[in-house]
Amino acid sequence: MGIDMSRRIVAEFFGTFWLVFGGCGAAVLAAGFPQLGIGFLGVAFAFGLTVLTMAYAVGHISGGHFNPAVTVGLWSAGRCTVGDGILYIIAQVVGAIAAAAVLWLIASSQPGWIPGGFAANGYGELSPGKYGIGGCFLTEVLMTFFFLFIIIGTTSRGAASGFAGIPIGLALTLIHLVSIPVTNTSVNPARSTGPALFAGGGYIGQLWLFWVAPIIGAVLAGLLARWIYEREAIIETVVVEESRIA
Repeated sequence: MGIDMSRRIVAEFFGTFWLVFGGCGAAVLAAGFPQLGIGFLGVAFAFGLTVLTMAYAVGHISGGHFNPAVTVGLWSAGRCTVGDGILYIIAQVVGAIAAAAVLWLIASSQPGWIPGGFAANGYGELSPGKYGIGGCFLTEVLMTFFFLFIIIGTTSRGAASGFAGIPIGLALTLIHLVSIPVTNTSVNPARSTGPALFAGGGYIGQLWLFWVAPIIGAVLAGLLARWIYEREAIIETVVVEESRIA
């Protein structure tokens, strides 16, 4: 493994660690804190801020995926190889599990602490709003679709250079504002896996949905974006050639 890939894998590990620790940590440690709890709104912004900060910290190293669905979506858009994608996903899942483990150690040090769902994702009885499997599945597909579409669009040729982290972070915030009551918001299989392993029980049994649905949404977004921005690139090339001739 080359040193360049080693750095990229480390970047994905820490980027995903920060996303899970920061976002799920806000939910577990701060959302329901008496009198000063940040609630759903605070958790939504916490997830958005984790992506925003790490996009600028290590995005230039690894591309700032921090999410297996993002990696698969970028692969379907022609921006990631299979080999790189597999290594990225392993790093992301390990980072998410490590973050959940650290969060568990911190949270469990409080006397009388009850883990509850431990910020895990779920449907039916494990959904915050008790939404059924169909609604939860559709929500995760749709939210991930638009997340990937925004990621690819803001990092495509012609987009404002150097500012992609802002709309991507805000997009994740908006996604959480909409879907926390439905699934507790995943759009990220690694983020779902870490907390589910510690929440245990039904959360592990429902983990399949939070891999399948986000990946479906990501692939669809990648394919659509590939078609849209491929056409844009062709048009841009033609314009450049015509200007040279003129």
